[in-house]
Amino acid sequence: QVQLVESGGGLVQPGGSLRLSCAASGSRIYLMGWYRQAPGKQRELVTTVTSGGSTNYADSVKGRFTISRDNAKNTVYLQMNSLKPEDTAVYYCTAVSGVGRQYWGQGTQVTVSS
Repeated sequence: QVQLVESGGGLVQPGGSLRLSCAASGSRIYLMGWYRQAPGKQRELVTTVTSGGSTNYADSVKGRFTISRDNAKNTVYLQMNSLKPEDTAVYYCTAVSGVGRQYWGQGTQVTVSS
């Protein structure tokens, strides 16, 4: 069993920055990442990182968001720069264990508005 605890959401003006954190406890983790869900839309992939450091980004966030991971702490970070109103969503941390089971955090609200 894996528990995920997220932090760092909030309200920011367009062009601003936020940093999200997600700490995982429990089983050995292979992949961690972030999804987001805006009102009335489906949950979408934002970015992922493997235990080996391979990353994947949605086209909409490339060049603005950076994912990083501390394997010793089983923690993943999402640095979000140049935020836009369309980045407003609930951001969910996800983790995939070594046996392929996926887990989700409770979600943290990110609102980009002036």
